[in-house]
Amino acid sequence: MPEFSDFIVYADESGDHGMVSIDPQYPVFALVFCVMRKADYHGVIVPAMQQFKFDIWGHDSVVLHEHEIRKSLGPFGILRTDPALRARFFDGLNGLIEAAPMTIFASVIDKQAHRAKYVNPWNPYEIAMHFCMERLHEMLTRERQHGKTVHIVFESRGAKEDRELELEFRRIVGNDSHWGYRRHDFSRFDFQPVFMPKAANSSGLQLADLTARPIALSRLRRGQPNRAFEIIRPKLGGLKCFP
Repeated sequence: MPEFSDFIVYADESGDHGMVSIDPQYPVFALVFCVMRKADYHGVIVPAMQQFKFDIWGHDSVVLHEHEIRKSLGPFGILRTDPALRARFFDGLNGLIEAAPMTIFASVIDKQAHRAKYVNPWNPYEIAMHFCMERLHEMLTRERQHGKTVHIVFESRGAKEDRELELEFRRIVGNDSHWGYRRHDFSRFDFQPVFMPKAANSSGLQLADLTARPIALSRLRRGQPNRAFEIIRPKLGGLKCFP
């Protein structure tokens, strides 16, 4: 039997990583790794998220999705019609994220600057994942997790995209991806990807989804108020902006 790590990682992104057509309104790609001790995850984070949902809807089947919250879509339509509930919702959500014991590693790629700087620009997802994996490697080394199986949970995007992501992931953890000048021996840990659909209602994936866009906006709209990012900032164990 493998020896499992004391930590679990949930990953999500904001923006798309395509380089052919870049949206001038959102020309960035951000990837976040939310790292949590498993004891904190099942003992603190999951119960807190369930309680938050029970308080708002009376059940815990709603999946928190940043885009739907921002647009007041689906189960979040109630935020348009009830100002008092809206205030209670965002106060509770901010408190949930603020209290969550987790470390966040993030990478934000400015795709326009990336394309302008390099004739054949690398895939933004590849760059961002490598940066996040480097920070994760450093944390796990400090926590003496060598030799243990570390699961990184990604939201499933479909069979084709999942295969492509897993291929790049395997290249990194197999030390076959040599982007940049730093070298980390990822083979010291048994990194394993897990692909989970949004409908699975994973508390960890929802937290990753809620943190990705505010981090991206902190770089895209510098100087603008960003309350969500200010809540997230103390949890950042590393934020790499490229180029």
